[in-house]
Amino acid sequence: MREIVLDTETTGLDPQTGDRIVEIGAVELFNHLPTGRTYHQYINPQREMPTEAFEVHGLGDEFLRDKPVFEKIATQFLEFIGEATLVIHNAAFDMKFLNAELGWAGLPLIPNSQALDTLAIARKKFPGSPNSLDALCRRFGIDNSSRTLHGALLDSEILAEVYLELIGGRQPDFGLSGAASTPGGDRNAVDWRPRARPQPLPGRISDAETAAHAAFVESLGEDALWKKPG
Repeated sequence: MREIVLDTETTGLDPQTGDRIVEIGAVELFNHLPTGRTYHQYINPQREMPTEAFEVHGLGDEFLRDKPVFEKIATQFLEFIGEATLVIHNAAFDMKFLNAELGWAGLPLIPNSQALDTLAIARKKFPGSPNSLDALCRRFGIDNSSRTLHGALLDSEILAEVYLELIGGRQPDFGLSGAASTPGGDRNAVDWRPRARPQPLPGRISDAETAAHAAFVESLGEDALWKKPG
């Protein structure tokens, strides 16, 4: 099963008021394991960058001036994603921008059914809790210290880790090795071995319960079974 974890950066919140995509980043998964293939593209939005958007992603007019417009990269982007499921955090936002850009370029739109929204998954799994990408990184102990500004490729890489935790861990299909699930079976393609938790899970027995148990055993006297050598 092929999936593409995807993120975009834009000039604002609504393509219908003239906002455009300025960056696309994507990471390929196969059977829930990264293949090492990625897609990354900066895009000239053909408009000035609002200050509010610049403060989010740091992509300014001078930097984007010599980048290709969306129409020039659209075919390559569509070829990369193909018919894979698009794993996106707050999918409605990115999908409306992608389809607006594709529509302006005169290309077929991406069906909304092709997108899987990790924000919706997180809200269902953790109702009432913060479910931003940063909040989920804290919940799962995922290092996002390099995320000082939003960046589409970095956010896609982080989201890939979050997504695999949301669906049950880094190898939810219980595959015995990454190579067995990666196209071509290349064992050197990517290293996605499970890592130890940054913080151990807390014990289930409280200090008070431990003390109460010790007092109970003491009250049984020296002949108590639990005091005899094993």
